[in-house]
Amino acid sequence: MQFTRRAALAGVAAAAATGFNPLSVSESRAQTAGSSTTGVYRYKFGDGEIIQLLDGARTFPMPEKFVANVSKEEAAAAYEGLYMPKGQVTISFSPLIVNMGGKVIAIDTGNGNGLGANAATKGAVGNTRHNMAAAGIDPKSVDIVLISHFHGDHINGLKNADGSPAYPNAEIKVPAAEQAFWTDESNQSKANGPNKGNFANVKKVFEGLKTTPYEANKEVAPGITSVATPGHTPGHTSFVIASGAKRLVVQGDITNHPGVFMKNPGWHLMFDNDAALSETTRRKFYEMAVAEKMPVIGYHFPFPAAGYVEKDGTGYRLVQVHALI
Repeated sequence: MQFTRRAALAGVAAAAATGFNPLSVSESRAQTAGSSTTGVYRYKFGDGEIIQLLDGARTFPMPEKFVANVSKEEAAAAYEGLYMPKGQVTISFSPLIVNMGGKVIAIDTGNGNGLGANAATKGAVGNTRHNMAAAGIDPKSVDIVLISHFHGDHINGLKNADGSPAYPNAEIKVPAAEQAFWTDESNQSKANGPNKGNFANVKKVFEGLKTTPYEANKEVAPGITSVATPGHTPGHTSFVIASGAKRLVVQGDITNHPGVFMKNPGWHLMFDNDAALSETTRRKFYEMAVAEKMPVIGYHFPFPAAGYVEKDGTGYRLVQVHALI
């Protein structure tokens, strides 16, 4: 477990000394033909800018053992308590674009319209590219793509429909531990059930793409430091974005829906490859976020996916900065 207060405070010393200000957020929306969702939210961060993109949201019947260590009835009640349809689960997906230090940096890539997710879901997900266009961002202008981990909803957007690179001029940076695990087929027997099938998808997505492995606690892009947060996957990584003394953290999949897994940090999502380690990471991470009052951006938080974490009984709760969808 490498996520520590020291790692969170590291940041980038040379960054400009201005920070996250919820009141400075401005919204940009535009409907794009062929897309059933609209989601572009941008705000100033020091000398840079953060643009949150809505890839979409999926609603589906709750699978058996979706929460592996509680009954389906208890898990379903938690989601129904969030006003989701009875017996259903809704998961949202929000990649980022960060403009920092003269670079355009993407953090994760969404479900991908290139590999069929957009068409297969009738526009429910796979809208990252639509919303990049709405935000005026050309994929060819992206300099760096940072991948948090190798689950399909984070990597499938790396390719176009014809299999060509979606970000042709970008350096694709991936966690070294993550790459080592998923590219070694002998590890398939070590993965839990829902993760066993991910090996084939990893091979398909990364075939023909050049990647640069990175280590934890390193500057991986201007103003952005990688932090190991394992459990969900072996090399799962979060990112601290720094501007002088101000910081925010992009948490990837430390939790799925915050209304369920922040409130119940001991609940184990079926997609967590090492559930016990994932729980340990989750608790340490949120204790740090509470103590430091550090803003958190969550890939699966309701759009626009940013807020602060507070203690709530034996668990935590997310106080979103704003909710504009």
